[in-house]
Amino acid sequence: MESNQKRSDFTVVVPAFNEAPVIPDLVRELRASFERHGLAGEVILVDDGSDDGTAELAEREANGWERFRVIRHTRNRGKTEAMLTAAEAASEDLLVLFDADLQHSPDEVPRFLARLDEGADIVTGRKIGSYNKRAVSSVYNRLSRKIFAVPVSDLNSMKAFRKHVLDGILLRHDWHRFFVVLAHARGAIVTEIDIELHPRRAGVAKFQGPFRILVGVIDLIAVWFLLLFSRKPLLLFGGSGLALAGLGLLVAGVTVYLRFVHPMLGFEPYIPPMGYRPLLYLTMLLETLGFLLFGFGLVSEQIAQLRDELEAARRKGS
Repeated sequence: MESNQKRSDFTVVVPAFNEAPVIPDLVRELRASFERHGLAGEVILVDDGSDDGTAELAEREANGWERFRVIRHTRNRGKTEAMLTAAEAASEDLLVLFDADLQHSPDEVPRFLARLDEGADIVTGRKIGSYNKRAVSSVYNRLSRKIFAVPVSDLNSMKAFRKHVLDGILLRHDWHRFFVVLAHARGAIVTEIDIELHPRRAGVAKFQGPFRILVGVIDLIAVWFLLLFSRKPLLLFGGSGLALAGLGLLVAGVTVYLRFVHPMLGFEPYIPPMGYRPLLYLTMLLETLGFLLFGFGLVSEQIAQLRDELEAARRKGS
């Protein structure tokens, strides 16, 4: 790219919910940063059901900025949905996810693009600076690295990525924080850079409170379950089935011992208070459930194989 040609092959994605107090600064600083670094990329601000005039204010402040667009959600759907809406509407392949609260500087955008140019599929920002949720965030990130073995230390910060890494990834509500994990599991090249964290200038944080921590932990377990068993469902259903069948054999063995072997060894016959019939029923139940689960695991393996073949054919066709 020639030095006098502005770079335009990227889209800055800005999810915003009730961020009217900071919108003027956001638009002004984005525009100034673009001019300062010779950028001419696209900016898509997704107003996620705001009721404070965020969308109207953004359009007014960005008047005359040809590549600045505002997309509206009629109701608050969440950051994940806002990101996906912008990605679908983006005209460029390189996407930079930038929060509207200006806790990160727009001057970081060129650094993320440069790292993508080096071959990465996803670049995450590692926050440098003090913030209120550092303790909770640190525990969450450590758990994520331990469970998912991702080569980055901060999963919930500014990011840049290639749009195609979203292909085939189903992001449920609030799963934007696991986007890196899911993409890495599918082979995406992930790296990170240090970025400075600034204090929020106005408004309130949208993700806070003990309930948000509980939701984050539950989502982490759900993603772990999905990644561990979606490709190998027989591990779950087959393993559980074999365990139940084995337990059934154990109960049957104990029953046979008490009923026949114990008296043959010269001991007094032992008769359970309810007789031997409940043990027989328990054995039948455990064996039936065990074989049913194992069979369900085999069927699930066939479904997983079919899904993988369809994905391979889609990638080959694209």
